[in-house]
Amino acid sequence: MLEQTPREVLVIGGNRYFGKRLIRSLLDSGDRVTVLNRGSAPPPPGALHLVADRDDEASLTAALAGRSFDVVVDQVCYTPRQAAVAARVFTGRTRRYVMTSTVEVYEYQDAAAPLAEGAVDPLAVPVDLDLRWEDPEVAAARYGEGKRQAEAVLAAAPGLPYVAVRVAHVLGGADDFTGRVAHYADRLRAGEPIGVSVPNHPATYIHVDEIAAFLDWATRQEFTGPVNAAAHGPLRTADIVAAVAEALPGGPYRADYRPAAAPGDGDGDGGVGGGPQPSPFSFARSYGMDNSYAERLGFRFSHTRDWLRRAVAETLEGN
Repeated sequence: MLEQTPREVLVIGGNRYFGKRLIRSLLDSGDRVTVLNRGSAPPPPGALHLVADRDDEASLTAALAGRSFDVVVDQVCYTPRQAAVAARVFTGRTRRYVMTSTVEVYEYQDAAAPLAEGAVDPLAVPVDLDLRWEDPEVAAARYGEGKRQAEAVLAAAPGLPYVAVRVAHVLGGADDFTGRVAHYADRLRAGEPIGVSVPNHPATYIHVDEIAAFLDWATRQEFTGPVNAAAHGPLRTADIVAAVAEALPGGPYRADYRPAAAPGDGDGDGGVGGGPQPSPFSFARSYGMDNSYAERLGFRFSHTRDWLRRAVAETLEGN
């Protein structure tokens, strides 16, 4: 049996959470991995390191001089401006460009059934390059919109075979830095109310190890365009809270759910009508993802019931 030639893979960002797991998976498969960041953190052992500001086209171009890659995985493309720079720099420099996108591209949808990729066509998304995307507050407030417009820029770029992996909400890992699971643990311990949207819809999730495996798999395929990545089994807020309550010592704990204040109403726990602010994993719109396209392509997703309790427990152990 002939050995496969190691691939040259560039990962932009990827120094935490599922990015670290992706890099380890690529290295374990024999790929030659280069990590590009601003120098804020070294790459995992075994990976090469390039230092550049991905927002600075001249800096990025200089760092990549004479380099080309079989695959680029962009973990930190959040805005259409960043996508436009990437399209100019990587067209002709890679055979495959995989952008980590998000379920939040569907944030304007409200559907009874899980959403397939066609619900948001990148080529139909208007792009506003003049918005102050460099302002962190602007970018954070428009996270889903930034990803949607980034996809639109890549879709319109001639000669760049791109994939946009629309990632479901990620759970698991002692290195979960988001604080979302910890939010519920703190509320339960303190006996404080948990604000939920009205209505409060289930959403799609994926384990941190599974999304790393999916991204690795996506680098080895031939398809292009958007693809949803989500485990089977949508979860409600109460499902996650129940798993948190079970994992906490000193129980039993009782969840006190309250209708949440509308966004922008009041602050802290003093929203209009006295309602608490919406908690994480509480969704007033229904925009869970359909994962059948990826499964037709050959990836097999897990079911949330097989790992939810484990994911919550390992996250709480690390916080």
